Amino acid sequence: MRHSKRRHILGVSSSHRSAMLGNLSVALITHGRIKTTLAKAKALRPFIEKVITLAKKADQANDAARKLHFRRLAIARVRDKKAVADLFDNKVSEFSERAGGYTRIYKLGQRVGDAAEMGLIELIDANDEGYPKRPKKKAAKSTTKAKAKAEAEEVVEETPEAEVVEESSETSESEVEAKKD
Repeated sequence: MRHSKRRHILGVSSSHRSAMLGNLSVALITHGRIKTTLAKAKALRPFIEKVITLAKKADQANDAARKLHFRRLAIARVRDKKAVADLFDNKVSEFSERAGGYTRIYKLGQRVGDAAEMGLIELIDANDEGYPKRPKKKAAKSTTKAKAKAEAEEVVEETPEAEVVEESSETSESEVEAKKD
């Protein structure tokens, strides 16, 4: 059975994968955005977001020992002290107000050499609001149906059947007179 096997394997051994994700995360922290294959970008997203969460926890911690603990956990994953120091000291303030979703992936199309799907992964700016929230579709449908039904009832109440019948008889008499002429 395949319980707990939902990971991005990327066709390499586990040590190679952890080293590759560490190197990609160092590049992402230092440059802000990197161009890589879409599979690597999708594998990097949860990895780097967990490291950023460690930086946020260290920023919010009151105890110096806890701050050091979170920093060491991040260094164990990323394996570059300079990049971790940059993230923990400078860039963590950008993410302090965000509840998650620190990265964004753009699809770039296929690479010329081997037709691999390429993607651009970037860290989101602090002032980025993201996509606007859409209204729920079920609520919108029920309100529009109710409004349409209410308008239809108002139209029916305004025009009684007697007036409609008289108008139709007048038009038929005028059509008959037009035909005679």
